[in-house]
This record gives sequence, C-alpha cells and structure tokens, in this order.
Amino acid sequence: MKRLRLLGVAAASAMLALPAVTSAQTQQGTFDVVKARGTLICGVNTGLAGFAAPDSQGNWQGLDVDYCRAIAVAMFGDASKVRYVPTTSQVRFTALQSGEVDVLARNTTWTLSRDTSLGLDFAGINFYDGQGFMVKKSLGVKSAKELNGATVCVQPGTTTEQNLTDWFRANNLRFTPVVIERLEEVNAAFFSGRCDALTTDVSGLASIRSTQGARAEDYVILPEVISKEPLAAAVRHGDQRWSDLVRWVFFAMLAAEEMGITSANVDSRLADQNPEVQRLLGKSADLGKMLGVSDNWAYQIIKQVGNYGESFQRHLAPLGIARGPNELWTKGGLQYSPPFR
Repeated sequence: MKRLRLLGVAAASAMLALPAVTSAQTQQGTFDVVKARGTLICGVNTGLAGFAAPDSQGNWQGLDVDYCRAIAVAMFGDASKVRYVPTTSQVRFTALQSGEVDVLARNTTWTLSRDTSLGLDFAGINFYDGQGFMVKKSLGVKSAKELNGATVCVQPGTTTEQNLTDWFRANNLRFTPVVIERLEEVNAAFFSGRCDALTTDVSGLASIRSTQGARAEDYVILPEVISKEPLAAAVRHGDQRWSDLVRWVFFAMLAAEEMGITSANVDSRLADQNPEVQRLLGKSADLGKMLGVSDNWAYQIIKQVGNYGESFQRHLAPLGIARGPNELWTKGGLQYSPPFR
C-alpha cells in the first residue's frame, strides 16, 4: 500500500475541533463503518523498522502492520484492504478519537490514565517492552547511572518523556532533555551528536540502531530497563463489537503459534482432529459468527499473514530483538491466548 500523508501539528489542530467520533460511527459502530467502507484505516508509526515502516516501494512492513493486515483479513478476507495513516506520538490519540483511523497500532503503552481518560480501550498486549538508553560506544559509558549531566534526546507526548524525568530524579542525577516531536528528527539529532543519549523503548532503540548499517556497531544499548511498556493496539471506548474483533484477531495469531499452525502448514492442519484446532480454523463451533465474520477468519489470517511467531521472526528477529517476555507462556514468556471455545 502506498504511504498516506503524515498527520502533523496542523492536522492535529484541525481534528481538535471535531467530535470524538463521526455521527456514522456513533450510530453504527466502527465494525459496520469499516465493513461498508470496504477498507480498514490503521494508524501506525511514522517509520519504525520492525514495527511499521514503508519499504523502498512504499509498502508498509512490520509487526504492527501485520496486525492491521490480520484485522483486514478477518473483515474482508483480504490482507491488502488496509490504508496506513502515519501518526506522530503527539497526534496519535486525536487521530483515533476523531475517527481519522479505525484502530491505532503504533507502539503505544497501555497505562491507567490512557485507559480511563482518553476514551480508548486497549485490545491485548502484542509486545512487552521497557525503556532504555542508547549511547555512542566511544563514550565508554557502561551504565545509565553514568549519565549524570548528560543531554538526552526524547520525543514529547510519550510515557518515555515522563519515565526519563522520574528515573533521573529517583537516582539523584541531572540531565538536559532535547525534546523533538518527529521520530526521524530525534534520531537524526542523536546520530549527529546533538545528544549524549537517546531514550525510548528497547525494541525501538534496536530498530533505530539497525538503520545505521555498518555504523550500527558504533552504538550500544545500556543494560538498564527503567520501565514496563506493554504495547497494545487501541480502539475507541464503548465500541464493543469492534474491540472484540481486534482483540481476538491478535489472540488467533498467538493461538496458532501455540498449536504449531503456520502459513505453510495451515491447509494440512484442517484435517487435524484436535477440537481446539478445529474451532480455531472454523471447522466447528461457529466462532466466527459470534464475531460477525466468516467462520474461517482465523484460517485466512494464518494463511495470508502467519502466526505471531512468524511475524516476529520476519520483522523483529533480523534487528537482533530476542523474543524474551514475548515468547509464548509454554516457553517461559508472557504471551498467552484465552481458549478458543
């Protein structure tokens, strides 16, 4: 899909005057609006390798992009029926609240305040993360606690900004923030030497470092992880039919991995007599009808997009990001799907 316009400050200002959602969405709910439109509109990052970034042909790739594609498959049976709207950290919530996007899949941390005060619901944690620091190896810094007096590049309007202030204060350290909105610009400031350190989620640091090619080895991610950052897709509060679908799309990808069902073997697994496999793949129980979609919705997701592990391996493993807490619960991780029954 071709890259759409970037939601910037001007767009954010314009959207502030809009109602929380359009009248059609109020009356019908997002599920019906998306179905009638024939295309899912997904809010994503402006460009973060491994999660959401356009390739050289303008096609979006990444873990969050695969989530959007999987929702489109459930709705339409076609992973290509998605439009991607790149959003900055400061306008992402306005984009969702105003109806500019149907779902926000953009490295967004699930917090109490966001869950209760922004009119949003979170639909399952698709990546467990934590905030860290990256510095140039030549500085000789081995620990974040050696950053007293450092300049630190950070994006505004993020949990990252608050965590940074809290952590330095808790450790009786001083720092000077260099606050820049656009991801590309904050990264450029760090790599040009304007800041001593860059802080964001550890997965983001690995992604950003990967963009440096042969120079990637010049940078080191420090060992401290200073926060919990459960990243989740968000939908509008009170839109239950839509949030159910978005949530169970993710669980279908998880459950498929746990059952060993992949894009390569899903056709052969249709003959599997395991009752939960039959329910997941739409051979029994009519679970799709409960969500308002076809009974083979999960089969189609696995066939066209793959399971969670396939998506992780395709987009994040090449960046050196280990599964860690995002491993399945059966392998010591935190990822866990409720039963399909």
